[in-house]
Amino acid sequence: MKEKQQKITEVIQQVIAQTIATHPVGRNLALIGGFRYRFLDNSVRTSDDIDYHWIGDLGEKQRELVDFSRRVLLPAIFRRYGYSGSANVLIGPDADSPVVRVACIAFWKKDKPYSRIEIPVEVTRIICADPVEVRTAGGTIYATASEGDMIESKVIAIFGRITLRHRDIVDVFLFQDRFLPDSAARLKSKLQTLGINATDIEKQMAHFQEDRDYHAKATQAVIDTQLDSEARVQLNDTGGGKMVFDKVISILNVSLKQRNMTPETGGR
Repeated sequence: MKEKQQKITEVIQQVIAQTIATHPVGRNLALIGGFRYRFLDNSVRTSDDIDYHWIGDLGEKQRELVDFSRRVLLPAIFRRYGYSGSANVLIGPDADSPVVRVACIAFWKKDKPYSRIEIPVEVTRIICADPVEVRTAGGTIYATASEGDMIESKVIAIFGRITLRHRDIVDVFLFQDRFLPDSAARLKSKLQTLGINATDIEKQMAHFQEDRDYHAKATQAVIDTQLDSEARVQLNDTGGGKMVFDKVISILNVSLKQRNMTPETGGR
């Protein structure tokens, strides 16, 4: 049941992304995050939401996406798959975030209990050192962040989120080959722009080491619930969450080059 639900979720996610990409609402709206890796890079990790980078007014784009979903997307999904749906602006405690706006899109079949599927479409703004690029899939052109900006945004998320999402740890592990030769310098500039200095990074890295068991277990939970079965078995056979977490800590130490992050502030 769960696997079937995941399959239809991914089918609908792809229809959403394709429809947005071929509609004026999606012009210069750049795919990022776990869904981008899943859809355009064949990631073995599933993603429940769809994230976009947008340089304009986030609230305005959120409202445009809700209106677009009601007028265009929901009728298209109903015609194709028989799912009724709704689209609304996110309300509640998380709705006031200055860095993300969410269009809550949901689908269900009235005659099937437990058929509800929720796919949040989030618009945010990441720090990009490169122009937005385009990728193609199935003949459709998708705007997206560059490979460097994508993987660097995952590192920034690890240090910048109030609450760490261990899916970012897994994504850094999966796409560690996407770091650029100058990613350390790029990350230094981006982190400084966000007010995250060497001291902040050293504290977070120390926290990772002190609470290694907790973070390894949380990483394992992502492996167990969000990875394709074959990839999950392979990772679990070779160390699982502990191996992935330790590898990412090593990657962060190299990619950040902490000794050279901000020497003027006493970084070691």
